[in-house]
Amino acid sequence: MRPAFSEGRSRDTSGLLTWCCAGVCLLVLAVAFLGPLLATGSPTEQVGPPFAAPGPGHPLGTDFLGRDVATRLLHGGWVVLALSVGATALATLLGAGAGVWLGLTAERGGEMVMRGVDLLAVFPSLLLLMLLATGAPDNDAAVLLAVGLASTPFSLRVVRAATRQVAGTGYVLTARARGDSWPAVVRYDVLPNIAGTVLADAGIRFVAAVHLTATAGFLGLGRGAPNANWGRMIRENLAGTALNPLPVLLPAALLAAFAVAVNLLADRVAGRMRHFDSARSDS
Repeated sequence: MRPAFSEGRSRDTSGLLTWCCAGVCLLVLAVAFLGPLLATGSPTEQVGPPFAAPGPGHPLGTDFLGRDVATRLLHGGWVVLALSVGATALATLLGAGAGVWLGLTAERGGEMVMRGVDLLAVFPSLLLLMLLATGAPDNDAAVLLAVGLASTPFSLRVVRAATRQVAGTGYVLTARARGDSWPAVVRYDVLPNIAGTVLADAGIRFVAAVHLTATAGFLGLGRGAPNANWGRMIRENLAGTALNPLPVLLPAALLAAFAVAVNLLADRVAGRMRHFDSARSDS
């Protein structure tokens, strides 16, 4: 039998990790969305020589054009995160809707559609991003659409598998036998039982969306210079890392910390939801 103090210590560690992840997420979100309000200067104004070291008035130094790094850091995050949130919402809505429908359809019809989904899934995400974004230059909506469409097949497969598992437990057959409509079955019998899976998958899709959106900025896709963008900041300042590494390290660190924290937090929340659903079904 596992000692009680060990279980308590494990719960304390798990709770501490959850709070740390939530704190990191809130910190990065605050920097990204409140940053433009807190910044005192212009992100496009040249304030000193290129790659100047941190000093009075410029705590993070300057970038390759002599612009204030702190100001550009405060202005450059909201685009990346806003596009990632929009792309994740698009992928989750499309994937969940199609996944539930395919999970409740006949086996043969569902498998035929899934072969087409597999073809979309193997199409390189970066190539799709470049095709759509370069076809609509200086357009952030094209980046959002490309990232969302690239993630949809994976979300669809996960939701379909979860739906088929729920349908196989007899919930759906029992509900249909008592005369419930399909919308009622989906709302009351399917969605509550796959909510944890959908949430965990959305966390994974969001992390992938952050990576792809930052990559789009790194490649110069979407709204271009001189607009600040964390991904573009990394590419623009690589040549001067020996003189001032902060323009590269700070946006990269914010993106990496946020992606890891969101992934861990989504897993924690999804696990709690699955535990709650299991306890509810047992009772």
